[in-house]
Amino acid sequence: MDDALPRLLLVDDDPRLRDLLQRYLEGQGFQVRGVGDGVQMRQALDRGHYDLIVLDLMLPGEDGLTLCRDLRGRGDHTPVVMLTAKGDEIDRIIGLEIGADDYLPKPVSPRELLARIRAVLRRTGAATAGAPQAQGGTLAIGTHQLDLGTRVLRRGDDEVLLKTAEFAVLSVLLRHPHQPLSRDRLMSLAHGREHQAFERSIDVTVARLRKLVERDSHAPRVIQTVWGVGYVFVPPGAEVAP
Repeated sequence: MDDALPRLLLVDDDPRLRDLLQRYLEGQGFQVRGVGDGVQMRQALDRGHYDLIVLDLMLPGEDGLTLCRDLRGRGDHTPVVMLTAKGDEIDRIIGLEIGADDYLPKPVSPRELLARIRAVLRRTGAATAGAPQAQGGTLAIGTHQLDLGTRVLRRGDDEVLLKTAEFAVLSVLLRHPHQPLSRDRLMSLAHGREHQAFERSIDVTVARLRKLVERDSHAPRVIQTVWGVGYVFVPPGAEVAP
């Protein structure tokens, strides 16, 4: 895939419609991956970053509402445009309330979908996790505080200005407590589609962060290694990763 192009994940169990929309959107300058259900959607998200998800409401297994709710519950704010064959306004309202960014009824016009996708991408923006966040706020690591507006880690009276990569990785870990993240997934969430998934760079960044947040960086309890997977943030007070 060309990393210069926006990446879309198209989740629909109708192979003909999925193929039609995929070919149309690719012709409009997007990279598109099409999958047929929630299992394949999660696998795709685990393996890479997407700028937007086009998500059908009616799917085999978990439906679109459940999948969208699960995404938002895990702290994943990838924009979602939801599709549905249902005409009930209540479905649209529920979809928007649980975190969908827009809603389009079927049968869907490819041109209308394109317009909605572009509008959502403009509206949501695409700042990487490594940039200080204009809305500010803090995230807690026990008695430590990460200031999202300044990239400063406060440890009592001590303040440390984190480097871009450190801030990006730490803020992602803090937003996904108890959730093991593969190195690729961590890189994607931290750096978006501009990242290059070199495992060693993540390991070096995590090693630096452990020196800042752990009592003993050689026996980490806050940023734990999940062997064969990647890393997990365990809030202080929790003994081990689940």
